[in-house]
Amino acid sequence: MAARIDLTLDCADATLLAASWRTALGYVDEPPPAPFRTREEWLAQFDLPQDDSAYGGAWLCDPAGAGPRLSILEVPEPKSAKNRLHMDIRVPGHGSPADRWARITAEAARLVAAGGRVLAEFDGHHAVMADPEGNEFCVAAGPPTA
Repeated sequence: MAARIDLTLDCADATLLAASWRTALGYVDEPPPAPFRTREEWLAQFDLPQDDSAYGGAWLCDPAGAGPRLSILEVPEPKSAKNRLHMDIRVPGHGSPADRWARITAEAARLVAAGGRVLAEFDGHHAVMADPEGNEFCVAAGPPTA
């Protein structure tokens, strides 16, 4: 059996970043683990320091259960370098190269409206983008479908 992965993003503002990634991925807020009714109840079991709270993070999941869970955690230090790992958001790969590029640029525009920004475009292939806190990701076409 293959291992499942979660992705974790460190950030300064979990609310802002969660809103952007919710839009980008079509994810929803993940409910707290059973039997807890709220994240606050769940966090209370860990005996966290007084200055930690449920508002220091966000947990997102794929509503279909297929994609990895995304944890967004506030940390005190700022981002200081380029990501060593990044996500690729894939649009459908069918059609002509012009069709695929049109879908890539349309998705990039949608993500700009959600707080992202385009860093570079590699015409016909992919766009390099950043989320509201500067975490890089790419928008590209998926494999062609039959």
